[in-house]
Amino acid sequence: MSKAAPGEARAPGPSLQELLKRDDSSVPAPLQAESYEFLGDDDIPYSNYTSKVRLEAEFENLWPRVWQWACREEHIPEAGDYYVYDIGHLSAVIVRTGQGEVKAFYNACMHRGTQLKAPASCGYAENFCCPFHGWIYSLDGKLLEVPEKWDFPHVSAETHSLREVRVGLWAGFVFVNFDVDAEPLDAHLGTLRSHFAKLGIEDRYIETHIQKRLPCNWKAAAESFMEAYHVRETHAGGMPGTEVTTQYDVFGETVTRFIHTIGSPNPRVNPPQTEQELLGSMWARGHEWDDTPCVPKGMTARDFYADHLKRTLGDAYGQDFSHYPTCMTLDSIEYFLFPNAFFFPGLSLPMVYRFRPDAIDPDFCTFDLMMLRPVPPDGKPPPPPEPVQLDVDDSYTAAEGLGRLGAIYDEDTGNMAAQTRGFKTSRKLGQTLGNYQEVRIRHLQQRVNKYLNGEI
Repeated sequence: MSKAAPGEARAPGPSLQELLKRDDSSVPAPLQAESYEFLGDDDIPYSNYTSKVRLEAEFENLWPRVWQWACREEHIPEAGDYYVYDIGHLSAVIVRTGQGEVKAFYNACMHRGTQLKAPASCGYAENFCCPFHGWIYSLDGKLLEVPEKWDFPHVSAETHSLREVRVGLWAGFVFVNFDVDAEPLDAHLGTLRSHFAKLGIEDRYIETHIQKRLPCNWKAAAESFMEAYHVRETHAGGMPGTEVTTQYDVFGETVTRFIHTIGSPNPRVNPPQTEQELLGSMWARGHEWDDTPCVPKGMTARDFYADHLKRTLGDAYGQDFSHYPTCMTLDSIEYFLFPNAFFFPGLSLPMVYRFRPDAIDPDFCTFDLMMLRPVPPDGKPPPPPEPVQLDVDDSYTAAEGLGRLGAIYDEDTGNMAAQTRGFKTSRKLGQTLGNYQEVRIRHLQQRVNKYLNGEI
């Protein structure tokens, strides 16, 4: 038997695609796609995470030049509504103009640079008035008033209106790019736009928003959510047979994905699990039934449990979800958009993530976690909630809206401080990645390197 080439080896047992074909529902075309490529096997230097010089280089060469999700459209539904997005030293004021257009401006007065709005603030304004000397700008950024105008004959709306930040809209998200020469947002979205045209998340609203400070570099934080290799140890205490069947994909320069099944038989378990045992494991995740029901003859546990969830969520949100395929109802389907955003189109796992670096310390970052739920039948989403602020040692279980997932997120981020310390104490100078299961990590690292090396 010939030895598999690097990147060709796969876990024993059925592939994810083979498992999805067992479901009693069609699999959306985007989820049938497979796109893996071997990206090498060199170690990733720990200095990529710990170096303050590298952090500064990222703020100089990456963040000012890349599209990044800043807020949701429901943050600025009406004319005059604004939202401040901050990334390191950069700050943009995003606003809904009187014409209903979404615009963004550098958050700095054209007089002496004072920020017009406080960091991470949002609200309503009839115009933008500098709190220092009172220069006033319209919602379109046009300079309207200069106190003591007699002393500024060299100032006009043509020369001193606010400088715009590029804006793009997709699926209810507002993106900004501080580079006037950047590629259009559509090009950056790549496969994401075509896939989500069929998977959909545009008709959703923010039900829960948590911001947590994490004790690790922003890349290490993002990478901890890019693979399911950690499930057996982090989430199951090393128990054999708790591995999950997962497919990993790389779609071009900016998009990667994993899909892993929930409630599928694990080929590592001997004797094989029955459908009733598989249902029992899903029931144990926290859905409160008085007794575990019996899986009907000829039906899989996945299909039975998915039907239950569709009815339960349909009752909770006043909608009919019966058309959702089993995989879209149950499975963890996670798309990553470079450099720092994750989008889940599933029904029962409707998360979006964002990771932003600390402005001065490479060992910390901010994690935005949102749960997006279907917009009510009347088409009127409730206003977005204030973010729940959690510090490094705070538990996700302290925040409402996560349910059983709170304890799982505690496990997910519980290793981060130990990894950061290990980066610095290790005699080995870099991390060794799996060729398949951790390819998305390597993809992120290579893409960042291209920005820092001037290749983009």
